[in-house]
Amino acid sequence: MNPFIKLQHEFIGRHIGPNETETEQMLSAIKLNSIEELIDKTIPSSIRLKAPLDLPNPMSEADYLSMIKEVSIGNQIGKTYIGQGYYGTITPSVILRNVFENPGWYTSYTPYQAEISQGRLESLLNFQTVVADLTALPIANASLLDEGTAAAEAMAMFYSFLNKSPNKVDRNKIFVDQEVFPQTLDVLKTRATPLEIEIVVGDFQTAILDNQYFAAILQY
Repeated sequence: MNPFIKLQHEFIGRHIGPNETETEQMLSAIKLNSIEELIDKTIPSSIRLKAPLDLPNPMSEADYLSMIKEVSIGNQIGKTYIGQGYYGTITPSVILRNVFENPGWYTSYTPYQAEISQGRLESLLNFQTVVADLTALPIANASLLDEGTAAAEAMAMFYSFLNKSPNKVDRNKIFVDQEVFPQTLDVLKTRATPLEIEIVVGDFQTAILDNQYFAAILQY
């Protein structure tokens, strides 16, 4: 046998299963007669489809790309006025080419690893390093999904850092500028409540902070 074919068969056997013998052993162990009976006992009939999915015929990658391009031509691009941090952006070509579209981020790892996840982590590390260098800040974090979550995590981190003992809270106030987006403030309030953090909202240009405050959050 061709060694490649043998290896391929071994891989399939390990990763695609169970096979017929293993299925019979499993059913015998749980005292059922068939996979259908197992499904009947585990999945409520109210959420099961009564007929097979009505799916179109499969198509090749080239055919799909051609089809989806025709669909996209009919799209009408509108302008969004939602604001609040949700703005259209321009991605510089050098970033697009060398980060977002760089195959090195998602193909240079071994097959069993989460390639895109690792590549994304590496690109985020590069980005937050650049931010730290440009702003001269000791810490930058680019690994959270949205601004509200990032603000809440920063708040919790600084609170824990400055209040080492849970039995002795020296500083429990955080100042939040009034121009912070409302969705960010809502997440901050949600996270602050169980920690008993007091959020003070005001104008950062006139605010006076004393030793009761452990952090301040501004919009930029």
